[in-house]
Amino acid sequence: MKPVALWNEADWIAAIGSIALLVFLAIGAFAVTRKEPEFAGHPKGLYVLFFAEMWERFSYYGMRALLTLYLVKHWLYSDGDATMIYGAYTSLVYITPVLGGWLADRYLGQRKAVLFGALLLTLGHFFMAFEGEAAAGYQNNPAINVFWLALAFIIVGSGFLKANISVIVGQLYPRTDIRRDSAYTIFYIGINVGAAIGTIIAGYLGETLGWSYGFGAAGFGMLLGLVVFVIGKPLLLGQGEPPTPALLKNKVAGMNLEWFLYLAGFVGVAIIWALIQYQSVVGWLMLISGAALLLYVLMEAFKLDKEARDRVFAMIFFILLQPVFWGLFEQAGGSINLFTDRFVDRQGVPASLFQSINPIYIILLGPVFAALWQFLIRKGWEPSTPAKMGLGIVQMGFAFVVLVWGANAVGPTALVPVVFIFLFYLFSTTGELCLSPVGLSAINRLSVRHMASLMMAAWFFGTAGGNYFAGFLGTIMGEGDGGEITREAALHVYWQIGLLAIGIGAVVVLVSPLVKRLMHLDKLTDDDVSDDLSGESEVGEPMGPGAHPATRQ
Repeated sequence: MKPVALWNEADWIAAIGSIALLVFLAIGAFAVTRKEPEFAGHPKGLYVLFFAEMWERFSYYGMRALLTLYLVKHWLYSDGDATMIYGAYTSLVYITPVLGGWLADRYLGQRKAVLFGALLLTLGHFFMAFEGEAAAGYQNNPAINVFWLALAFIIVGSGFLKANISVIVGQLYPRTDIRRDSAYTIFYIGINVGAAIGTIIAGYLGETLGWSYGFGAAGFGMLLGLVVFVIGKPLLLGQGEPPTPALLKNKVAGMNLEWFLYLAGFVGVAIIWALIQYQSVVGWLMLISGAALLLYVLMEAFKLDKEARDRVFAMIFFILLQPVFWGLFEQAGGSINLFTDRFVDRQGVPASLFQSINPIYIILLGPVFAALWQFLIRKGWEPSTPAKMGLGIVQMGFAFVVLVWGANAVGPTALVPVVFIFLFYLFSTTGELCLSPVGLSAINRLSVRHMASLMMAAWFFGTAGGNYFAGFLGTIMGEGDGGEITREAALHVYWQIGLLAIGIGAVVVLVSPLVKRLMHLDKLTDDDVSDDLSGESEVGEPMGPGAHPATRQ
């Protein structure tokens, strides 16, 4: 370890990140060890999910910060190929929850699905630590197969975990409980605590000590997430259990159905291992499976009553906005990562660490937005869910416009001042806070119970489309000499997509009153989920801020 007197900016950032991690762990231990069933107005189970997801995001975003740089600098892929691999990988991470959500709804329940997914993710992140010969390139290198295997484990593990852990959050609350939006915002802060600290620690270790150290830290974080989830089971209050436990004991191919499903998960790893190596196939797979998913959701919708069916139509509208937003947002891990590495005045800070800016903004601004929504509710000024999402897309587009303005202001040869990277992440973050936690809450709130995981998975499928589109945009920018992303090409594309996003977001805001009518918020009722809370069958507005339902005697 270097003497403190010799520390540079990166060393101090990593030290601060480590201290912040210890502080959050201390707060979490305090929250879940209280005798009271709630802490700070929320069930203690929320904080178990907070920390389990925090560690999962620590591992995922720690790896994400390094992946494109690793592909270019270690495996010697061109910029275009690297961003396409990044896009295909992240899109599959978000598409597999469709199957994982369906299996949880029908057979495993959300808790068992999350547990199995966490196990696969732990294996995948540890496999990432086997990097093979330094800078040997990917051609004729057998070690690349271990890399593909690691990605496959992470993709399938995310499929079992991603949608289902979000659903358990919603199951801790009645559907009309006013605390739901703030609960999802708290949960979203947990996601971003892990993302920020994971990016800093894994990024620092990966770029200063070696790739295997960074990826190994991500694996260790995922292992801790698995441990937290297992230990915290009693605080989940029985939520997320299998819908028909006896069904899991039925024999299939000589084994219990539950173990057969786990074996199928490992078979899925083998399939994804082959698929991820052919990124163009992933695009066609997404197009076909997306159409099939939309058809299936529509078929299920027409089995519902009119109000529930209208809510499904509203959710489909929200899901179709996902590729627009995330196609731009996910440039952060692809082209923006390379742009920062080459064309920004970083003052010696590793490029990967700049990806921590977004989650840090989330941590700082998340409570502000949660309080803002509550304030606007009390005043009767709160924008509708679709209006919030439209505003989010406008801000995402503006982030690119500001970055291009800043880069052009200093001239074509000067390094871009780092303040414009901070501004880029600021506007993309405020856009994210208007779209992502609000959308998560809306999907869970509007879904009928037997379609909850399916609709949450469809939400993530829309994100998958955005991730693949993000990789495709990277290939457009990487059409220069040697497949490198040039400054001129990047800024040209950033300007175009920024203006287009602002226009799309404005249209969404204009049509938001029509979409709000489809949500039928005035007629939402709580499902009878045997939680002994009064008012489950009543129709009415959500309770006021801070109100808690009475229990039946």
